[in-house]
Amino acid sequence: MELMIDHASKRFNGKTAVSDISLKLTPGVWGLLGANGAGKTTLMRMIAGIMPPTSGQVTYDGVPVQTLGERYRDIFGFLPQDFGFPPEFTVKDYLTYAAALKGLPERQSRRKIQELLERVSLLDVCNRKISKLSGGMRRRVGIAQALLNDPEVLILDEPTGGLDPGERVRFRNLLSECAHDRIVLISTHIVPDVEYIAACHAIIKGGRLLATGTTEELTRLVEGKVWSCTLPAEAVPEYESKLQVTNLRNENGGSVSVRYLSDRPYSAASIPATPRLEDLYLWLFPESSGEHDRRVR
Repeated sequence: MELMIDHASKRFNGKTAVSDISLKLTPGVWGLLGANGAGKTTLMRMIAGIMPPTSGQVTYDGVPVQTLGERYRDIFGFLPQDFGFPPEFTVKDYLTYAAALKGLPERQSRRKIQELLERVSLLDVCNRKISKLSGGMRRRVGIAQALLNDPEVLILDEPTGGLDPGERVRFRNLLSECAHDRIVLISTHIVPDVEYIAACHAIIKGGRLLATGTTEELTRLVEGKVWSCTLPAEAVPEYESKLQVTNLRNENGGSVSVRYLSDRPYSAASIPATPRLEDLYLWLFPESSGEHDRRVR
């Protein structure tokens, strides 16, 4: 089981959204990390076979997905960032409809829908209209439809949008359980959602692949660039104005613990901190923290 992205590029009206990306995906959970506009959704649509690459190709077990056609869709599950549904459908109506579109036999469909309603905690609202549900519940309906056909390849585009912290934990546990014998690719800019469950990550920026690797391998890229120190509360504005501060924590006695990114320590009181995947993400995408790039160089 191997999904290969081979020098895939996509251009729209002379602008390049994805540029010459090559990536081999094998069974397990993969994180696709990048800021909004990085090209993640375009890449996922090419993987899904919805959008053909302008150049290059996407293959599954050596066969282009465009050639596989229906055979590929039979083993594929996809949750787009915004999935549509008929507003008059209940949760169970929609999943029954989606199962029919996927060609599931009626008996298998009923059994699978019941199982998924329990797994995504929607059993108690299965007869409610989707349009009346919260955003988090709608997202869980989308996750359930993506899993209906027990796909070998499962692609999820920003799947945790609208989920509360408890729902996000349940979602991560669900993916970990079902990823042993399938390829799962999760596109997100919420790093903690994939930091611990993904076996490997791919980071893209401006449509280009910047790096791939495990969490441990990728965090080495920011070793020596993550610092922490404790300082008086009145000194915090100076740090925030000159540095990329990633975390603040109030301590006893009016002091504040500060974590920041920089090529070198800003003060003698700073000590190296163990880097996390989120540190790498913010180093590569400083705009994601809502700050300008203020690293001391």
